[in-house]
Amino acid sequence: MSIPREPEKALLFCGVLYSDEERFRTAVGKLIDLFGSLNFLTEPRLFVETKYYEPEMGSPIYRCYLGFEDLVDPGWLADIKLTTNNLENELAVFGNRRVNLDPGLLSEERLVLATGKNYTHRIYIGKGIYAELTLIYSRGAYRPLPWTYPDYRKRELLHLLGVVRQELIFRRTDKIPSKPYNLPDDLEGIL
Repeated sequence: MSIPREPEKALLFCGVLYSDEERFRTAVGKLIDLFGSLNFLTEPRLFVETKYYEPEMGSPIYRCYLGFEDLVDPGWLADIKLTTNNLENELAVFGNRRVNLDPGLLSEERLVLATGKNYTHRIYIGKGIYAELTLIYSRGAYRPLPWTYPDYRKRELLHLLGVVRQELIFRRTDKIPSKPYNLPDDLEGIL
């Protein structure tokens, strides 16, 4: 028999797409007000993986990722997604988003993203929200799955998440990593 236990807290992560820099800056400020200080914010890059968002958001669209300093209870993910949905709506122009916020949880084992869309590889977690297992940690790296979006397969993001994982381990154990994090060579054929 398994005995229920409280899970380890996870790093609140957010993938951000935006087409309006002023609204993006407002979104980041509001996210900080809601969830606390940032642990990291990546440099925005032009989002070229798909044109799916252009009819709603316009172009060009930029992609960045951010993480928060305070770790959160994984049971909060549905509420966090509803909060970011409300923020997207506040920043919309005539009902069209200019900022798309995809919150998730980074743990030592995985990256899970929240979504309102059901699909075969997503698990319902309540309040109209599903959790998508996006990356798993295996053999020394976060690794994509068959359904992982192309922008979550990029070397730069996988490396960053590996470094953040070392920090999560340090926060849990008080042990400093013995060496810098490097992506394993066997990821070359996957990415």
